Amino acid sequence: MDIGSVTLTRRHRSARSDPPVPSCDESGAPVFALRRFVVLAVLAPCVLAAALAVTLASAGPPPAPSSGHPTVDPERPVRMLPTISRFRPSPIGAARSIKPMEYHGGPVMTGPIKVYVIWYGNWSRKTRRRAIITDFLNNLAGPRFAINMTYPDASGATVANSLTLAGQHFDRYSAGRTSVTDAKIGRIVASAIRLAKLPSDPNGIYLVLTSNDVGKPGFLTQYCGWHSFRRIGAHSIKYAFVGDPTGPNLLVCGAQKVSPNADAGADAMVSVIAHEIDEAVTDPELNAWYDSTGAENADRCSWSYGPTFPVGRAKANVRLGTRNFLIQRNWLNTARGGCVLEVPPA
Repeated sequence: MDIGSVTLTRRHRSARSDPPVPSCDESGAPVFALRRFVVLAVLAPCVLAAALAVTLASAGPPPAPSSGHPTVDPERPVRMLPTISRFRPSPIGAARSIKPMEYHGGPVMTGPIKVYVIWYGNWSRKTRRRAIITDFLNNLAGPRFAINMTYPDASGATVANSLTLAGQHFDRYSAGRTSVTDAKIGRIVASAIRLAKLPSDPNGIYLVLTSNDVGKPGFLTQYCGWHSFRRIGAHSIKYAFVGDPTGPNLLVCGAQKVSPNADAGADAMVSVIAHEIDEAVTDPELNAWYDSTGAENADRCSWSYGPTFPVGRAKANVRLGTRNFLIQRNWLNTARGGCVLEVPPA
């Protein structure tokens, strides 16, 4: 069996010849660049495979980091790969050499990493779905997350193989139920910090997880999730968006209708969450690790799962804590780099 292929695209900072245009939210605070994990089209029913063909989202390389924090207009047009009917994907490394990931001088997250979840929308009765996601986050540090330790900063310090779920906040539609834009996601995070619902933590990643009744422009039609950063008060705050795809379009952002934890929406979300966290810790301010196409580490392994094992009628590829999950692989940044589920033995 094989999964119906997906076409990916990502939004990048403007090229050097096109100076960045600042974009501000209603408070006047700058809105910073996004890295999106994007899906534009899904062909046929998506069914699980032991190995997937990888469609790599690419565009021109981002500019070299400037002093301070780069600002761009997040509504600039996206650059996209052609639809799958016009493009024949090949697995990474199968027929061509892959250039190594490139370091651009920016920071990586070297301290113990804390994750803060903002449950946006109506999550009050979705206790099982929340439990699947929180169990995943509580057990993510370990052999798989250690892949990110192959991404050092300029001093040689690496991403910490330490990640904990440090806080949760329930936000019941403070920015509305429909048209929850990218800028509003940033304001949701800022509001949670300014109202002391969550601490201001430069070593934190703030996950805004929207319930499936929230209207997010672009979600399920263009992308499944993204990560970004902005300055809130004295700190550079890293945050990400992942939506709940439960519904008729589940397979746009999920690999299987029958899932390891009997909740296909939650299982789809954790795979995207893993992807965004992998990128947020190695490229938190969008000026650290990405390759000549602009792809970050997890982008190279989008929708790539590797060997799987059966869990009832579902498939999984990793066991974390007491649960099985099907999550996308990550790029091992070594001389023999590739898409892996954990750092191989020396």
